[in-house]
Amino acid sequence: MRKRFTFFTFFLLLFSCQAFAQPNAALTKEQQAWLAKGYRFDKAGWVYLHIEGTPEERGFQHGYLLAPEIKESLRVLRKRWDYLSGMDWAYFVNAAGRILTPGVDPENLAEIDGIVEGMDAAGDSVTQNEIVGLNGYMELIDYWWPAVADSLRISTPKPRQESCSSFIATGSMTADGKIVLGHNTMGGYEEPLCNVIIDIKPDKGHRILMQTFPGFIHSGTDFFITDAGLVGSETTIGSFSGFNPGGSPEFSRMRHATQYANSIGEWCKIMEKDNNGGYANAWLLGDIKTNEIARLELGLKYHALQTKTDGYFVGSNVAKNLKILRFETTEQETNIKYSSVARDVRWHQLMKKYAGKINIALAEKFEADHYDTYLNKVHPDQRTLCGHSELDSRMDGGPGKPFSPWGTLDGKVVDAKMAKNMSFYARWGDACGTPFSAKKFLSEHPQYRWMTGLIKDRPTEPWVEVKAGEK
Repeated sequence: MRKRFTFFTFFLLLFSCQAFAQPNAALTKEQQAWLAKGYRFDKAGWVYLHIEGTPEERGFQHGYLLAPEIKESLRVLRKRWDYLSGMDWAYFVNAAGRILTPGVDPENLAEIDGIVEGMDAAGDSVTQNEIVGLNGYMELIDYWWPAVADSLRISTPKPRQESCSSFIATGSMTADGKIVLGHNTMGGYEEPLCNVIIDIKPDKGHRILMQTFPGFIHSGTDFFITDAGLVGSETTIGSFSGFNPGGSPEFSRMRHATQYANSIGEWCKIMEKDNNGGYANAWLLGDIKTNEIARLELGLKYHALQTKTDGYFVGSNVAKNLKILRFETTEQETNIKYSSVARDVRWHQLMKKYAGKINIALAEKFEADHYDTYLNKVHPDQRTLCGHSELDSRMDGGPGKPFSPWGTLDGKVVDAKMAKNMSFYARWGDACGTPFSAKKFLSEHPQYRWMTGLIKDRPTEPWVEVKAGEK
């Protein structure tokens, strides 16, 4: 019996290797050479992807190696678009081609074309505009589409722009006097997964290590470090409206800034140029070379940049700049029933309590925090830094719906020492480690049954270190 099992196992392995080699055999020698530079592996719920070379080369590696994940992201996005808009997929793709593609710079577009070529070589046919639309789906669905839907008198769910909790601290705030940054992503559980750690070694510009989505040339969740010594994250500006279809897509500007900026000032200038207002964010940035940190609030008509070498900035979706707050949002910045306001209050409590002590361990603790400042007790819900709207039955007048499948998807932290070595700690799933079962949730809350097949399980995963060049 043992010999039969060994032989059968050997046969299966041989068959699998031959089957895997088959697509490679169909590649040109040039494509095989490109593919040899890239690789992927799984780690604690993350998909780690390394790509390098010219735009076409790294795009091809991305598209080929992550073809199954990109295909799944497009499937999820397609079903989500259909439900939210009632419009067909071609309408979305055409909008991406008409509104976003013309504003993508040539290098980024070449990388997108490489993704298309790589997916095609892997047996999955997609178009340039589909990958552009995937990269810019937040801009289209949350910023362009609501105004269009109103003009067409189409009933569509309002976008929830209260996502992500982040802080950056330096100087007297931290244990070693140097920069510490923490961030967790908040979003809908039915959206495409953002569980990719991508290591980009381009032929020009700076090396980038960041969290992202399959098929994205930018981050999307927006947590990154570069070999220029820059670190960054963002939180969306809540209750924001405004979009310029003639501007440059946010995703294209973010990638260009991250790849080519040598300083915080350079990074911000790139982001401000031809701003379309899509995916309006408050960016928390740091330069480990100078110990400087910054907050760039980028609306459509207005923007504001603050810098310091001692202190902190926090992000919880409340605009700080009064021009942005009053003219570009409808935020109720003093209503502590709202997640954005409750989390802002909590951030300042934590910064005051742990001033002079902040380090990596505390950063992880902050991103997993469950203290509700409205209820004044530990109570994981929509108002906590580690958000759990799926557990929230009350909502208390805040945005969203009871038991909404929305909340924290991950946690990431980095300090200056790690950033210098191009590494950071990351945890896939709730930053607190609470597991999430899609089957159990949908069984208990059948009003969300349209999300069947979209929502995925997120079991408890550990914090792990990821680094550039890791294998």
